[in-house]
Amino acid sequence: MTTYFVTGTDTDVGKTIVSALLTQQLDGFYWKPVQSGIIDIEDKETVQKVGNIAPERILPCAYELREPLSPHEAARRDGVEIDLAKIIKPQVNAPLVIEGAGGVFVPLNDQDLMIDLIKKMDCEVIVVARSGLGTINHTMLTLHALQNYKIPVKGVVLNGPLNPDNKNAIEQFGKVRILGEIPYIEELNFSGIEKPIFDI
Repeated sequence: MTTYFVTGTDTDVGKTIVSALLTQQLDGFYWKPVQSGIIDIEDKETVQKVGNIAPERILPCAYELREPLSPHEAARRDGVEIDLAKIIKPQVNAPLVIEGAGGVFVPLNDQDLMIDLIKKMDCEVIVVARSGLGTINHTMLTLHALQNYKIPVKGVVLNGPLNPDNKNAIEQFGKVRILGEIPYIEELNFSGIEKPIFDI
C-alpha cells in the first residue's frame, strides 16, 4: 500500500492540517509515531476534526509525551527513551499517512534524528513549507538533507497566502513538484476548498 511521510521545514508549518487533508483524499489511515505536547492537544484530534476521519483510521502513537518540546527532551522529562527499533510501520489495507514531529533534524534520542525514522519507514516524503519569506532557504535545506539520505521526495505543499514567486523558485531550484497550496482558513474549515487538493 502507498505510504507517505509528511515532514516540515520547521514546527507549526501545517504538517497536521496537510496530513488530515491527505488522509481524507486518500481515504487512508493516519499515524503519528511520536507525539509530544499531549498536555495541550494531540494532533490526531485535529486530524479527526479537519479531515473528518473515522476514529478507527487514526492509529495509536508509538510514543506520547507530555511536554510540547523536541521529542528527545520531552521523552527525557517523561523518564522514557525513544527507541527507533520499537517504532514499527503499521500494516494496513489502505494508504498510510505518517506525520513526523518538527523538522528532519529534530532529535529523537541521543543518537537518532527524525530523518533516521523517515529513512526507516521506507516511503516517499511530502515536505510542508510556509509560503512566505524565508521559505526558499528552509525548503531547499530540507530537500538537500533528504537527498543526502537518499530518501525519495514526492513533492512539496505550501501553507499560507499564495506566493507564485516562491512556488516557482522552489520548483526550479529544488527540482521538485508543488503538490498543493493550502491557504490560511479561519476555524480550520476546509470544506469549501476544491477537491482533490493534492496532485499526487
